[in-house]
Amino acid sequence: GAAPAVAPVPAPAMAAGPSGSSSSSRRLLLFLLLLPLLGLRGRGQGFGQTRFICTSVPLDGDMCAATAPGTGSAEELKSTVLQLRETVLQQKETIMNQKDTIRELTAKLGRCESQSVLETSPAEKGGGAGRKGGFSKNTMGDLSRSPAAETLSQLGQTLQSLKTRLENLEQFSRMNSSSQTNNLKDILQNKIDDLERQVLSRVNSLEEGKFNPKNESEERGKIESTLTSLHQRISDLEKGQKDNRPPDRFQLTFPLRTNYMYAKVKKSLPEMYAFSVCMWIKSSASPGMGTPFSYAVPGQANELVLIEWGNNPMEILINDKVAKLPFVINDGKWHHICVTWTTRDGVWEAYQDGTQTGNGENLAPYHPIKPQGVLVLGQEQDTLGGGFDATQAFVGELAHFNMWDRKLSPGEVYSLATCSSKALSGNVIAWAEANIDIYGGATKWTFEACRQLN
Repeated sequence: GAAPAVAPVPAPAMAAGPSGSSSSSRRLLLFLLLLPLLGLRGRGQGFGQTRFICTSVPLDGDMCAATAPGTGSAEELKSTVLQLRETVLQQKETIMNQKDTIRELTAKLGRCESQSVLETSPAEKGGGAGRKGGFSKNTMGDLSRSPAAETLSQLGQTLQSLKTRLENLEQFSRMNSSSQTNNLKDILQNKIDDLERQVLSRVNSLEEGKFNPKNESEERGKIESTLTSLHQRISDLEKGQKDNRPPDRFQLTFPLRTNYMYAKVKKSLPEMYAFSVCMWIKSSASPGMGTPFSYAVPGQANELVLIEWGNNPMEILINDKVAKLPFVINDGKWHHICVTWTTRDGVWEAYQDGTQTGNGENLAPYHPIKPQGVLVLGQEQDTLGGGFDATQAFVGELAHFNMWDRKLSPGEVYSLATCSSKALSGNVIAWAEANIDIYGGATKWTFEACRQLN
């Protein structure tokens, strides 16, 4: 609390003490004169126009025992001095705390200012995150989103990859010189040129400061639609070259961290009391490769999710319960991973490249995986089949996603990781082009990892 004010007196007189105590008098006088400068005020009155009576005290005397006319007993004066001293200490502590707060706020302001220079238009989506069970809604909100210039650069890389695929079709066109094939190639080339002009226009708008965030959603929607259409037309042409390719010899590529590139498995999951999910995966994305897959059911967006976000390790979520997985795979190389789980005691195992690297229990025990949901590759769902957040998108390549309704044996996992001819396909979800729909410019390529191993 605030310290009581020293009682003022109307008279300006000063009592004289013994001549041998002048030094002590000066010290006490200096102390009392400094009190108003310390800003020590009572709640009812201040020191603004107040005068003080100063009494000299002998060198061997007790300062607190000295009394001035009209100031009360020695005990009252002693109590007042102690309270003033306590107030000084409290105010000193408050000042130190305020200095710490100022330093913290200054640091935060500096971070905000540095990010605002890189930040582009408003966030693509306000709030969706994957981990809603005991976690903040925006699980990666502390991560800065990709600047617009970087996003446009990545988009340009995607267009370049589509151009490369189109150029690869030229040889096929020469071998099959039908006018229909040539016309399709010309149409696709024109579409790519149009997209490149749109990207260049947006880059110029950013550089000239003419970029209007209000038009961001509309412009991006047009480009997304064109990318999807373009990819589909190229895929149709490529089918003429790949009729002899096995139906499972393909991979999905997600080159950008967006909220619109994804693949959807046409088939849903049955009710499962155990499962094994395995896939080949390749990524060098940082921080975190994102969400390789997510399965949502009505009323629970996190029924079954595999996610690596921020600087956290990869995690498996079952009904919002979490287990950390000991995977080290974001080195830009192909890795085979498997996770098995049984509802009994929530026992789980994790395999990387055919070897068990971790296990645990009590992961959503006695909770069966619910049926009739939506299985998405490359994005984390906040709503059934949607609610994607770009910060949680998977960036990289994915292939041979298979799921079983039982726990695989270590030998079966090893066969998958070594591309053995004895390897089984998933009895719940099998990796086949006919089972996968792709959206937003995600692409399909021939899977090469097993060919390299063999």
